[in-house]
Amino acid sequence: MALLLGLPQGTALILVALVASASYIAAPAAIGAAIDKADIGLAMLASLAVTFPFNVLVGIPLYARWLQSFY
Repeated sequence: MALLLGLPQGTALILVALVASASYIAAPAAIGAAIDKADIGLAMLASLAVTFPFNVLVGIPLYARWLQSFY
């Protein structure tokens, strides 16, 4: 999509990271809406304590290497 839009590689990396992070922003709200007795605090803790560090430490470097193969 970034190539079709003519985005530079750095901008594409930011776009990929934002799209990947959407899951830990939306997941706790979806769990709260779907499960009446769900503990939203626990869902937020799990998403921020697990997904965010993984995305920063592993995801972004992986996305950068992946984008280099396209650019």
